Amino acid sequence: MSCVQIESEESFTHLRIKLLKLLKLKMTTGVERLFDELGHFKRFQACLYFAAIFQAISCGIHYLASVFLVETPKFLCDTPNITDILYRNHSSTSLADIWTHYKPGDRPVVVRTAGGDQWELSPCLKALRLDVINFQYEFFGNKTVESCGGFVYDHSEVEQSIVTDWDLVCDKEWLAKLSQPTFMLGVLVGALVFGDVADRIGRRPILMATSLCQFIFGVTVAFTGNYYLFVVMRFLLAMVSSGYLVVVFVYVTEFTGNKVRTWTSMHVHAAFAVGVMVVALVGYLVRVWWIYQIILTLSTSPFLLYCWKFPETPFYLMAKGRYKEAQELLDTMAYFNGLPPTLKVSELKDECDGALLKDNKQSGGTAMEVEKRLSILDMFGSLKMAGRSATCWAIWFIGSLGYYVFSLGSVNLGGNQYINLFLAGAVEIPSYLIGCFAMDRVGRKNTCAPALLLGGVACILIIVVPQDIEVLAIVLSMTGKFAIAIAFGLIYLYTCELYPTTIRSLAVGSGSMMCRVGSVVAPFCVYLADIWIYLPQLIVGILAFIIGILTLFLPETLGQPLTSTLKEAEALGSKPKTKNPPVDALEMNQI
Repeated sequence: MSCVQIESEESFTHLRIKLLKLLKLKMTTGVERLFDELGHFKRFQACLYFAAIFQAISCGIHYLASVFLVETPKFLCDTPNITDILYRNHSSTSLADIWTHYKPGDRPVVVRTAGGDQWELSPCLKALRLDVINFQYEFFGNKTVESCGGFVYDHSEVEQSIVTDWDLVCDKEWLAKLSQPTFMLGVLVGALVFGDVADRIGRRPILMATSLCQFIFGVTVAFTGNYYLFVVMRFLLAMVSSGYLVVVFVYVTEFTGNKVRTWTSMHVHAAFAVGVMVVALVGYLVRVWWIYQIILTLSTSPFLLYCWKFPETPFYLMAKGRYKEAQELLDTMAYFNGLPPTLKVSELKDECDGALLKDNKQSGGTAMEVEKRLSILDMFGSLKMAGRSATCWAIWFIGSLGYYVFSLGSVNLGGNQYINLFLAGAVEIPSYLIGCFAMDRVGRKNTCAPALLLGGVACILIIVVPQDIEVLAIVLSMTGKFAIAIAFGLIYLYTCELYPTTIRSLAVGSGSMMCRVGSVVAPFCVYLADIWIYLPQLIVGILAFIIGILTLFLPETLGQPLTSTLKEAEALGSKPKTKNPPVDALEMNQI
């Protein structure tokens, strides 16, 4: 999930306005009649769905791969021809025997060279002892301090990473830390670019192109010879990975009916979580970064063998006037689903045109006239709407910030870092199941607010955990990730329902941008673990708790009809609930 569940709005444009308005009107004609007659999730859609989300696993892989690509092992200044080593009460002739006892930031390692020189080695500095007599750990005489000419690394856990290959430590440490924010910037650019292009040339070509580029860029990353080329290729990899997520979300929703869209959309994100678990498994088995990168890229390469068989979506074909191809697709769907091919595109087109004309007359204008009234200021037009908008933005922000802080920071919690990352991915899957179940039964607000409060309390409790009880800290952190994932999974739908038709897309789009701000800030927040190991989780916990309290002041939207005007939207929560059925999540996504 990352900004997985919220990036799709970029790709819904005016090419499908007739079909999308039908969804907004919640009519069982035209578009939804297609699924009523051909099945909401029968054999054809199921095969296509699972085939498409298989590649979404690779997006989760590449988003979190940097956890081990830029891993920094223990290191010291290098000095040639070392013959003897002292560290506190330990002595050896090889640094390999000292690493298990050495703690970074603690006292230096003392070495003697073949020439008789004695050096005190620290991570970024080394000191030559002057006028020494005996070789012992304690020394109170004069020293000459100088910077490191090279570095020696502990290869017991990390055989090779980009840090060890290119010495991205000390004054170059910031380069290693910049790699993940740069990747997230590529995610932002990719969502903006490919979402628009997919509406111009189709979903199928973008799925094929981004999948192929994921493979090419993923393999190329492994063979970059320097840091700067590595960052450029990772940026491009982020763009195409983000692009695939945007388009596959749209693609699978345009093949599934309203009865299953909530579940099918949410479980695209579950594939992303599987990718996180794959990263943990491969990271444990492979400790050489370029081999690790190649294996991660190859893990979903079978998708390239069958993605060219994917059809274009019926929504897109009809919106572009390609009715003959749309009819062939409908007949194929009927055949695979064991149904007679009786549905005709011409009938759907007539129903769509009639419903659109009726809706335009009722609204007193065209879609273009509505667009002219759109402004972000409308989200803050009154004190009530301003408070609602600020709270929604905060939920988007903390959802993304928390997601990546828990995922990227899981390796810093102590214990086995590979198990920690695996658990960080595994806890997402039940969170989506529970989130889908709860938001349609107890309500959006009554699911989102308790989830944020639970996440906040779990993270804040880390303060009182003794440093030596790592298991409890990990459990609390995973509880926080589980809770944040629930809130993050439903905020897209909740935002859609809180705003009227005239500014709904703007509300979701602006929230999406806040989400991406959170994803860019998250890596820097994770780096605060250098100050205190649990500081990132504590920051997320405090913010989540405060935002959870603010969420309690939002109106409940479960069972409420969609609003069309700002006046109706402001009145949410002050009127008795109607008996309308809950609005389907993916119907909202397409408004």
